[in-house]
Amino acid sequence: MKTVLCYGDSLTWGFIPDGTGRHALQDRWPQVLQAELGDAVHVVSEALNGRTTAFDDHLSGFERNGAKTLGTTLGSHFPLDLIVIMLGTNDMKSFVCGNAQGAKRGIQRLIEIVRTTQYQFRAGTPQILIMAPPPLRRVEIAEYVEIFAGGIQQSQLLAGLYFEAAQLAGCGFFDAGSVATASPLDGIHLDAENTRAIGKAVAPIVRQMLDSSV
Repeated sequence: MKTVLCYGDSLTWGFIPDGTGRHALQDRWPQVLQAELGDAVHVVSEALNGRTTAFDDHLSGFERNGAKTLGTTLGSHFPLDLIVIMLGTNDMKSFVCGNAQGAKRGIQRLIEIVRTTQYQFRAGTPQILIMAPPPLRRVEIAEYVEIFAGGIQQSQLLAGLYFEAAQLAGCGFFDAGSVATASPLDGIHLDAENTRAIGKAVAPIVRQMLDSSV
């Protein structure tokens, strides 16, 4: 059986845009991906609200720096055939990073961690699929406007920069913004239809990458 790890933030966790909780399991994109791939593949969802690529954010009781927790996550779930990384939205917060180039560097750091981790029992290094999150969307919520000051424009650059990073490192790439749009309720998160769309759209790419590793 092949194993796929989805490493992400609230967009992967399934945060409902109106703030009322979490999407039903069947509506979260990793579980939609699981349904599309079938029983021959095991999809593991490892998501945390507020997670960044590689930047500290101490406004939570959880470790949000994705670079600090990725190694432990890999150690918990190996052997892995593929890791799908969709992060960067929280990097757009002005007090975290605030620019797309920083998020690109963060993604490159995560790729490096996956590639240099010493896996036990001669487990091979997993393939990597980088996913650019859907861009932020302007909403009339004063708090979000301040938190993501300048972030909307910067988030629109993520897909192009992530594509460059993926190409340079020999990773797969998918632009989730090509099939999903942030909710007008908060300008950040995804409604059920849009998160399902990501799972369906990325499935053929994941399947092709898994088949190529045979």
